[in-house]
Amino acid sequence: MSIKRPEHAGGLLTIDLGAICANWRLLRDRLGAVECAAVVKADAYGLGAARVAPELAAAGCRHFFVAHLDEAIALRPHLPTTTALYVLHGSPPGVEREFVAHDLIPVLNSLSQLEAWAALARSKDTRLPAILQVDTGMSRLGLSPEELASVVEDRRRLEGIELRYVMSHLACAEQQDHSLNTQQMASFQGARRVLPKAKASFANSSGIFLGPDYHFDLARPGAALYGVAPIAGAPNPMKPVVRLQGKVIQMRAIEAGTGVGYGVTWRAPSPRRIATVAVGYADGLLRSLSNRATAWFGDTPLPLIGIVSMDTISLDVSDLPADKLQPNS
Repeated sequence: MSIKRPEHAGGLLTIDLGAICANWRLLRDRLGAVECAAVVKADAYGLGAARVAPELAAAGCRHFFVAHLDEAIALRPHLPTTTALYVLHGSPPGVEREFVAHDLIPVLNSLSQLEAWAALARSKDTRLPAILQVDTGMSRLGLSPEELASVVEDRRRLEGIELRYVMSHLACAEQQDHSLNTQQMASFQGARRVLPKAKASFANSSGIFLGPDYHFDLARPGAALYGVAPIAGAPNPMKPVVRLQGKVIQMRAIEAGTGVGYGVTWRAPSPRRIATVAVGYADGLLRSLSNRATAWFGDTPLPLIGIVSMDTISLDVSDLPADKLQPNS
């Protein structure tokens, strides 16, 4: 549903582009001389890549990652020609020429992608840029140990490819003491030793906080740019990026034992004051937040009570003075 005037809306979502850039600068500064990219896949985590990426480019970011080819084609006109735009999933079969036409760089994850990209380079009698990804323990994307061995045995597979970076992806970096971090590091270092000399990219958002040994030449933060805490159980150093404000459409006082919402999954333990707010799962507020989430009025927490409805939620506002919150506020 499109609402043209904010005063007509039940909720207002504010996206702070300045905070996203501040988060990028915090990560960049932590990396020192290492390049800091920005992952803007899934429409910049749902916040609008066409708005987010140019702001990051203006802040100094020169490397951007998306997941799919169509994302990259749509984003390329919004970025300076001096920036590099990488596609994490590589090229779908048969459309490799689209990458050249739109100045895009694939992340090669399999022998078939590698062979198709090299074949295109040979057909054009040139060298084409790419990132080569190796799987070091996540079992998701990248050359398996067996595929890596076949490339090492036959270096001709890489002919025609300008290897910008060798990369891998950390699976458990948000848990800083997880044993897989060091195991993946050892595997990554082993892969780099047997491949042609190239720059390396290893650290995601959380990997940046594992320290300089994980930084290499290019880090690829994603979630932390948008305010997600990079270290499990630690204070979040990132600025909040998204703010959802909901309009109160009704207030009511209820007696002890009164149920609230579908299925009456919450009952008042004592007389309470309840606010009905005009946001719900139609606005993206997950139903799994039912009876679990907390809203805030200033510094006062307001528990979400009952089931999240399509376009309303109920908040327990009993801890606020009665005159602090009124309908249409």
